[in-house]
Amino acid sequence: MSLKSGSRLGVYDVIGPIGAGGMGEVYKAHDGKLDRDVAIKVLPPSFAEDADRVARFEREAKTLAALNHPNIAQIYGLESPSEGSGQTALVMEFVDGEDLSALIARGPIPLDEALPLARQIADALEVAHEQGIIHRDLKPANIKVRADGTVKVLDFGLAKAMTQDSGPGTQDLANSPTLTARATQMGMVIGTAAYMAPEQAKGRAVDKRADIWAYGVVLYEMLTGKRGYEAEDISDTLAAVLMREVDYTELPDGTPPRLNALLHDCLVRDPKQRLRDMGEARRVLDQLIAGNSGSTIMSAADSSGIMPTPVAPASRRLLPWAVAGIAVVAAAVMGWMS
Repeated sequence: MSLKSGSRLGVYDVIGPIGAGGMGEVYKAHDGKLDRDVAIKVLPPSFAEDADRVARFEREAKTLAALNHPNIAQIYGLESPSEGSGQTALVMEFVDGEDLSALIARGPIPLDEALPLARQIADALEVAHEQGIIHRDLKPANIKVRADGTVKVLDFGLAKAMTQDSGPGTQDLANSPTLTARATQMGMVIGTAAYMAPEQAKGRAVDKRADIWAYGVVLYEMLTGKRGYEAEDISDTLAAVLMREVDYTELPDGTPPRLNALLHDCLVRDPKQRLRDMGEARRVLDQLIAGNSGSTIMSAADSSGIMPTPVAPASRRLLPWAVAGIAVVAAAVMGWMS
């Protein structure tokens, strides 16, 4: 059952729908008690048929509500849309902005704009990972960008909280619903095909390194304006994730070598060899941003990531030779005296 514009849910006045996806329909509403706008995500009706799943979701929601970070859309609570409806609604921070996917659809994001956006995403992931929370479904459609350039990562950890039984099909892979088809007895396939880490696509247990892979794919698409992994259907996309690299030749001219290296480190197929921590990505981006000068990204020396060796003063450069000379003279004098 969908919410209707003008209806009321607890203290929330429903304004209207703002989106829909595999995790449910999303509505904008106003919190009359705290005088703020919120986003209400009505979860699929089938979700409420399993009491264990609802209980699990409530437990996960409490954990996710503890995430308090300027680049993470906050969860406010859980509500029931109507008495006896059997549905569950998640109340979240309303983010007024564009999806990152819409920005990418217009073409490559200029480097001086992409770096601050990428840095904020990395910061959000780093903080969540430190609290043991993995996103599991990071993609441009789950990232909002406000007019002032502030990034908000949405749906943090909800892929774990939900376990839908709908399988993959031939859908828009950039915005396809979270996949939770039972692949093997070893685990679940959770995430969106084009952004799944190889181990995730195989249905294996995942950790924060799956988010690091997805982050690499998102960063690649920001810089190139093109999909990293794209095929005619989800099965082919998963095959591409498992078998081939993104086309690094699509990166724009002037991409700093350190940024190129960061992408490679994020997109290593073997998770044991992948970048270990989002803090490292954030640190690299901080250094790249600090090297900016207006629209100029970095000098060739700076962008290489190799710090030039400081040139010592002339007096210090001559000191070793002077010491050596004195030693030779002293040895000669000692030899003559003996």
